[in-house]
Amino acid sequence: MSGDATAKAVEQLTELGFSQYEARAYVGLLGSEPMTGYALANRTGIPQPKVYETLRRLEEKDAVVRVGDNPARFLAVPSDQLLAQVDAGFRARVAESRRSLAEVSQGQANQRAHVLPSLSDWESVAATASGILRRATQHVYLSAHADQLTPLEADISDAQDRGVRFDILCFGPSPVTVHNGRTVQHTSTEGVLYRHHQARHLAVVADNHDTLWALAPDGHDWAAAVINDPLFTAVVKGYIRHDLYVQQIYADFPDELRTRYGPGLQHLVQPSNAGEPPLHGRSETRPRTA
Repeated sequence: MSGDATAKAVEQLTELGFSQYEARAYVGLLGSEPMTGYALANRTGIPQPKVYETLRRLEEKDAVVRVGDNPARFLAVPSDQLLAQVDAGFRARVAESRRSLAEVSQGQANQRAHVLPSLSDWESVAATASGILRRATQHVYLSAHADQLTPLEADISDAQDRGVRFDILCFGPSPVTVHNGRTVQHTSTEGVLYRHHQARHLAVVADNHDTLWALAPDGHDWAAAVINDPLFTAVVKGYIRHDLYVQQIYADFPDELRTRYGPGLQHLVQPSNAGEPPLHGRSETRPRTA
């Protein structure tokens, strides 16, 4: 066995729970005739005061067997037998841990934590969104400004070629072509100045599972959550679908909605004040934020 292969085998055994000396001793014995502790120490560089203690621990792990007593010699069990034992032991410990943790968490059923991995830059957000689109197999809901959709154009096209349906809400003219699904432009606030119009976001839900919610309030500094949690997936999907429905209604009845709720539907986001006329009967001159 080459030096590189030996070093790699030793490293992998330590990752499975063997000490450095145990891994070196086992690999040193593997494929060899039975050896004494003295010979093994010379072969592996394990200090002689440590080699017999190491061999005793390997015996307890059924990794080596003792052959004779005068002098005692040791033989490594075949590697496939050792790994089968390690695998069985690991599975047994996992099963026991699962039972123990289930008992601990029984009294905490109503205190479940929702863990949301986060991202903090656009490059990571775009790469994550691209990965979600490449894994999609059935249906994607997507909401974004046009400049956030542009880097995803190729992935959206490839996904459609695989049969994935897209429902896209785009702020501004869409840079992507959708032939399997629909694109709805967010037109209700076009031409109306809101203080937060510089904000950018990207929301993606694929196959009711992979979910990304990203926001840059100033248009540059991003914060994002990568979500594989049914609760939050439902929230983000519901947000996108609701916005799609509102914009579709606005596209069908623009004059009526502007007359009732004002430019940009801004009266919908005003706080209601007791004693004032209904929304459609009020005029508003102060700027409002969406």
